[in-house]
Amino acid sequence: MSPDISKKRILVFVVAYNAEKTIGSVLHRIPAELRGGNVEVLVIDDSSKDDTFAAGLAHEEAIAGLKITVLRTPLNQGYGGNQKLGYRYAIENGFDFVALVHGDGQYAPEKLPELLGPLARGEAGAVFGSRMMDKGGALRGGMPLYKYAGNKVLTTFQNAMLGSHLSEFHSGYRVYSTTALRQIPFERNSNDFHFDTEIIIQLMMAKVTIVELPIPTYYGDEICYVNGLKYAWDVFRTMLRAKFHQRNLLYDRKFDIGPVEETYDVKLGFTSSHTMAIDAVRPGANVIDIGCGRGYVARELAKKAAHVTGVDQYVPDHSDDPKVSYYQWNLDRDEFPVDLSEFEQVFLLDIIEHLKEPDEFMERLRHAAVRRRPEIVLTTANIGFFVTRFMLLLGHFNYGRKGILDRTHTRLFTFASLRELFEQAGYEVVEVKGIPAPYPKALGNNFVGNLLLKINKALIHISRGLFSYQIFIRAAAKPSVEHLLSETIDFSRKQRKTIEENGLSRAVAV
Repeated sequence: MSPDISKKRILVFVVAYNAEKTIGSVLHRIPAELRGGNVEVLVIDDSSKDDTFAAGLAHEEAIAGLKITVLRTPLNQGYGGNQKLGYRYAIENGFDFVALVHGDGQYAPEKLPELLGPLARGEAGAVFGSRMMDKGGALRGGMPLYKYAGNKVLTTFQNAMLGSHLSEFHSGYRVYSTTALRQIPFERNSNDFHFDTEIIIQLMMAKVTIVELPIPTYYGDEICYVNGLKYAWDVFRTMLRAKFHQRNLLYDRKFDIGPVEETYDVKLGFTSSHTMAIDAVRPGANVIDIGCGRGYVARELAKKAAHVTGVDQYVPDHSDDPKVSYYQWNLDRDEFPVDLSEFEQVFLLDIIEHLKEPDEFMERLRHAAVRRRPEIVLTTANIGFFVTRFMLLLGHFNYGRKGILDRTHTRLFTFASLRELFEQAGYEVVEVKGIPAPYPKALGNNFVGNLLLKINKALIHISRGLFSYQIFIRAAAKPSVEHLLSETIDFSRKQRKTIEENGLSRAVAV
């Protein structure tokens, strides 16, 4: 065993179903260099209908230097369900690597040291044995032509969907680091054969490095339990769900990987909520950006404004721009950290949908800024967007990581409901516009992205409520009754003084 591998705890995990005749051969073929104190072999018989379990038990003590543990599931778990058990066993028992081997002998155990190498050297988090790297090798090894063609077609499709370059998605010979497995929710995957596809998607979403190495192809007289057409459909459907999840068109927990993005990048160079907000800045105005995040938009607003004050619970530690300052503040608190009457414009960009009580927040804001009555510039998601309506028609209303149904959103609005909120909170709505979906952001600032943007803008003119991805509103705060009464009293006092100074009150009385 190479020094790199000998230092690691390795689990050779053998999935077995009706493998009574082959399990012994597979175990004996495990290379001698893997027989030692740091290597364990785990065989899980998935409720076979033959004597696979007994055959495995017969070899527990039969191979010198090889620690073998044989388990049998009380109920059949399926190919994917069996893998979940083995990977959980590896994680809970402190193994560094787990190698998946099939009990039917289709994959050569002799290649294990080679496959383990990139993991031991820290070059990858997963290594796949590929039958397609050796041109023509799969067919020479007995892979049926229809399986070869199907493998190629599905792999090409999957690479296109994920932007990857794997030679094969459908090999069952794999080695994982348990560190990589801990990063992904593999236990949410299917118990069926397309588990292998789902775990690849998860690894790629977690940005785990995958290395492929060539392996020989062997097809003997083993029975294949895979329904090819069903498998192809399951793979196709899984890829679409993963892609829709990435595009925030639906939510699938198994693909919810990594921390939730609390702040977003600025969307410039095309019509978006950010560019429309920047256009609305009054030159030389004193501006507050409530919900400024990391300050990306605040710095753009400052190019036109006299000064921008950014407020959010997540703000930069300091500002490199003398025209921008930040206050850390929880937006759901009652008081404001600054005097809002000092500002001519208040920007609320993609933030009102995150608030617990947006109605009360807008009323508090109006009262706090009543002496200046600043203009409000607000953007938010349009729940009436046609994609959301279509998904609802199909029975889906799943919150996700980003987009209109971002799972951090607490309130969602249509054009009518947002206008009603403003009017009931004491504002006069001055302008309402529809914002197209950020296709250049999602698809790249290229011909396709810009074409879809133009089409979306044209459709907004036909039906703003149906085709707007977001809503843009400019509104003016009306004076509160309390402040109107105070103004009335002050105005009357001044008028009285003017009249008395000019002697007009006595003249009128006579």
